[in-house]
Amino acid sequence: MAVQEMSRGTHTAACLCEVCARVGHRRAVAAFLEKRDEFAAGQGLPAAVAHSLGASRQWVSDELTLSARTVADRGREAGTSWLYLFSRRAVLAVWIAAGTLLVVQVGAALGTGWSTARTAGLLAALVLAGLLTVAARAQSLRGGLLAPIVGEDNRLSTSKAVPSAWLVLTAFAALLPALRLAASSPGPERQALYQGFALGRALPLLAVVALTSGVAVLVRRVVCVRIMSQKLQKLPADRPCGADLLTDDAGRGSFPDAQYVLVSTVVVVYAGVSLARFPDRLPQLPWALALLVALSAAVYLAAKYAEGSRPLVLSVVRRREPGDLDAAVRPGDDIEIRGVGFVPPGAQTPEMLARLVVRIGAVHVHVPLVPVAGGFTNPSDAVLTVLVPAEVEPGRVDVQVVTAAGVESNRCTIDVAE
Repeated sequence: MAVQEMSRGTHTAACLCEVCARVGHRRAVAAFLEKRDEFAAGQGLPAAVAHSLGASRQWVSDELTLSARTVADRGREAGTSWLYLFSRRAVLAVWIAAGTLLVVQVGAALGTGWSTARTAGLLAALVLAGLLTVAARAQSLRGGLLAPIVGEDNRLSTSKAVPSAWLVLTAFAALLPALRLAASSPGPERQALYQGFALGRALPLLAVVALTSGVAVLVRRVVCVRIMSQKLQKLPADRPCGADLLTDDAGRGSFPDAQYVLVSTVVVVYAGVSLARFPDRLPQLPWALALLVALSAAVYLAAKYAEGSRPLVLSVVRRREPGDLDAAVRPGDDIEIRGVGFVPPGAQTPEMLARLVVRIGAVHVHVPLVPVAGGFTNPSDAVLTVLVPAEVEPGRVDVQVVTAAGVESNRCTIDVAE
């Protein structure tokens, strides 16, 4: 209520700020849920269509579709506003982290005194923070620091996030001894800094960076090829969120993604601790940890090859209401299309459900939304119910499903009687 009062008092109706966009999305969702539950209870139908089951179902579906589009529009506006706000806060967080490092360094120097290593650490943090700030400003409307790890489906990409973490750590680890090297004089100290960049010492770290970056490129190629061949269905999200790194497109927990993030996080923390203890050299990873990251990446990559499937129509039958006689399929009858993969991951929203189309012969039939308390009975991932329109010619016709992702199913032939 406080948010709503603030939005009325300090914002205009055309305001596109993050607060107003979020409040507008919440109101649109509340209006949609209220309308859906009202129709599910059999209320709100106009008298002109109440006498016909088919007409009332189509009218309800059209009304819910329009309301769902409004919810989707408000959701995209809220997502864009959130990305812009996150971009600004992420830059602030980077500089807060640099300030925290300064406080820690000053506190540690009270007992042992200030050193060149501490100066190099602060300068490296400032340089890295400045570079990240410039990059964030250039992509402020796409999430700032999130922009490099957001996929084309507007979700955080696990394959991009993992190598990004390794690249940031490696850049900081390289800056730290490089700045010390610039301030050192010829002698044993400079030779020790040069030895910190020895290939034998840094090879496991470089192998992990190369491996995770290669996985990111290969995963992008695999996903693009599978989408183009209609073996994978991808739908955009309203906005990225942290859970995307651990879940699939439907929001369910994903073991391949979770184990890849978990293993990479543990090894990155190990490398960070190694860098904190020995700041004069690149972190030295044991080959066992590098192999662990490689195995985790292989599992993740194999899962990307295996995920996804095309919609499959198994059978089409005439829907029979209790008390009806068994008969052939005729125009005006309801048919059930049974199969799998009709609702791909990420298409559970009402707007996406309303995009489902069944092609009966040459006629395109939009699958109606049939509401019940708390959700919809139609469409579902395994069963679609549609009306055979009068425009369908009697005889043998093909039935085909087109999902919200634009992927077409196989054809199933049925006989339509006169």
